[in-house]
Amino acid sequence: MLDREGYRPNVGIILLNARNQVFWGKRLRTHSWQFPQGGIKYGESPEQAMFRELHEEVGLLPEHVQILARTRDWLRYNVPDHFIRKDARGHYKGQKQIWFLLRLMGRDSDMNLRATDHPEFDAWRWNEYWVPLDVVIEFKRDVYQMALTELARYLPRVNHHNRYLRGGMRHHGPRPREEHEMELPPRATLEPPPEQAA
Repeated sequence: MLDREGYRPNVGIILLNARNQVFWGKRLRTHSWQFPQGGIKYGESPEQAMFRELHEEVGLLPEHVQILARTRDWLRYNVPDHFIRKDARGHYKGQKQIWFLLRLMGRDSDMNLRATDHPEFDAWRWNEYWVPLDVVIEFKRDVYQMALTELARYLPRVNHHNRYLRGGMRHHGPRPREEHEMELPPRATLEPPPEQAA
């Protein structure tokens, strides 16, 4: 489903934990990381598409999250020709996205990268809000920057516990980063390009 300008409607999801870190997923069998995202089907609202994609890609249900905000308007990116199927070139330009900022109300253990038979990610981790965009595929970086910037004003205040305890001062250094991996069988064939036209 493309609009008149050749953009496919899509949703992007920034999922926060209680420390305002974001869910960061590693695309299946690649070295690139990204936020959950996916197309809006005919007849779906952006919110309905967001909840469907959240379940398909991360395994979460509506009761596991709270919507904090969404972008005011569509954010667009163009897909380079070599990522577009030949039969769609000239018609399909890229994606236009509504981005949602969600807060995880459930637990890390509620997440399941194998909620469907076609997983998008094979590992995930929590990352600081301003994610390293150099690991995002180049043509999506500007949209990520715009979405993060627009939605940053809605970040909840994080409750910091009193640093001073009876026994002295509590150490508040960075915690080691934990990565959650999903085991998949090896596969000899190459995966299709990450963006395909509808």
